[in-house]
Amino acid sequence: MFGLSDGQIATLVAGAVTLSFPLFLYGAWIMIDAEEVTWDVLTYHLKFIVTGLTLTTVPVVFWMAPRLFDQLSGLAAIHAFFGLQAYAMLGFGGTGIVRIFRAKWEHDLYHDYDEDVLLDEIGDENMRFWRRRLRVGVFGYVFFWLLAYVIGIGRYVSKYDVLF
Repeated sequence: MFGLSDGQIATLVAGAVTLSFPLFLYGAWIMIDAEEVTWDVLTYHLKFIVTGLTLTTVPVVFWMAPRLFDQLSGLAAIHAFFGLQAYAMLGFGGTGIVRIFRAKWEHDLYHDYDEDVLLDEIGDENMRFWRRRLRVGVFGYVFFWLLAYVIGIGRYVSKYDVLF
């Protein structure tokens, strides 16, 4: 790929995935620190989260997944399992964000939005449930992402004889 060795690509992938973690942390901090979660707070938070997801997902799709079956050892299988669990939790949480976006659309808050409207104030009576579902999905994603990350870095260090 682009004349790079396997080790060089692995280093770029490890770097990209590592860079995503501070973005996830800062994105989480934005939500934790906000007294009121308005649409502006949510979209600001999502800028960091989507960037972090891109830094993780692009290497998974274009480098890790195509090579999985060629190197399916015990640690590679565990790494892939935890990575898949992370994305499953992301999908679970995504069902909550879809409901939040839909509620905003149904209340015409894309065009006439009051910056002080809280997310719990829009949508149906289940908005707290959808937000809770989103939180569980996000927590699960981060938990399984961390497990996959630690195993992946361990595989990287042992396979490419990297000394830090």
